[in-house]
Amino acid sequence: MQRMGMMIGLNGDKVAEYKRLHAAVWPEILALISSCNIRNYTIFLREPENILFGTWEYHGTDFDADMARMAADPKNKEWWDVCMPCQVPLATQAPGEWWAMMDEVFHVD
Repeated sequence: MQRMGMMIGLNGDKVAEYKRLHAAVWPEILALISSCNIRNYTIFLREPENILFGTWEYHGTDFDADMARMAADPKNKEWWDVCMPCQVPLATQAPGEWWAMMDEVFHVD
């Protein structure tokens, strides 16, 4: 298992919409997340800065392949079409990056 984290900005005008969407995530998306070996997935919101922080445990053996499968899923593309306009990538994002991946520097159970 590998713990992972990422962050992105949230458009201040879209906070209520983003919260509404994530209060009732589509069942197909929840099933896809699980089938792509992601467990214990949480998204936190820091207001008033409107920064989203996502964290999860990856239980698979090929993260890139699982993420490619997730990205190719038609229902997930629909989900991203409604969620992505709410988000604001960080100015320091890497090429091809939407959510900015983070390095784990500390953990304790």
